[in-house]
Amino acid sequence: MLILSRKIDEKIKIGTDITITLIDVHGDQVKIGVEAPKDVKVFRQEVFDAIQKENKAAVVQDQDSGNEKAISAMSALSKLLKK
Repeated sequence: MLILSRKIDEKIKIGTDITITLIDVHGDQVKIGVEAPKDVKVFRQEVFDAIQKENKAAVVQDQDSGNEKAISAMSALSKLLKK
């Protein structure tokens, strides 16, 4: 893990397409801005984890019902989220 110190309004570049900007620090809360291409999905970790959990539950449910198209769609969605 790379750990960087930044001041308000300073930026971090990830590759050429993603910019992280430190917006505000208030107590133990830090606000950041993320600029990324529309095809790059940006989630808070807890939201990403919930999406993954729901996707896995849907796949299990669809496997039980034998719905192969839904299984394929859920697998494709899961792969997109891992990018």
